[in-house]
Amino acid sequence: MPLNPREDRLAADAVAHRIAERSAQLGLEPDALAEAAGMSLPYLEFLASAGPSFDPNGFLRIAAALGLTYQELLAGRPDRPPGQAPPAPRPVLVRLTETECWDDLGERGVGRIALPGERGPAVFPVNYAVDRHTVVYRTRDHGAADAPPGTGVSFEVDRIDELRANGWSVLVTGTAERIDDPPTLEQLAHDPAVQPWAGGTRPCWIRVRPGAVSGRRICTVPAAS
Repeated sequence: MPLNPREDRLAADAVAHRIAERSAQLGLEPDALAEAAGMSLPYLEFLASAGPSFDPNGFLRIAAALGLTYQELLAGRPDRPPGQAPPAPRPVLVRLTETECWDDLGERGVGRIALPGERGPAVFPVNYAVDRHTVVYRTRDHGAADAPPGTGVSFEVDRIDELRANGWSVLVTGTAERIDDPPTLEQLAHDPAVQPWAGGTRPCWIRVRPGAVSGRRICTVPAAS
């Protein structure tokens, strides 16, 4: 049953407190935590205020940066060292076909774009849409997720079932290009998938033209009968 607004606010506040408490324990300043989680400091602060229901994948990365599992971040740590959640009883790693990768990406969602940076690759969450076997997203001109035409980039999406230790990830590697033809811009402007959750004016449209698409799925083999 979904939480009511008051319960949702209390849950978000509890997670924000847990992030602050664990950061202090590890001696992590907010900017260092943001860097470790692969996001900007303003977005980290926004997530801490908004709560896990806004961007579960973002909180998954925060949990990893803090040495916690996703469930530990949401509900508190059990009486065991962090990062020790066991794998599924009979885990199997399966490589996805390109068709399966595009099927998992779907038409839209939230993924992560990895760009070259001064201190090494930087990763930022973006709302994306799939357009004719390419990935498109929008950002600010000269913003953190802006990519000059021809830049080599990677785009990644994953889904994780923490309780079952199952999940999948898809990686698209290729080059970035600006979208500037009016018909495509008009079409994308009305697509709700690429209306950034972070808000603000984001007039720059980027297309990731794939060079390679790969994916993996972790699943569990049923017990022999």
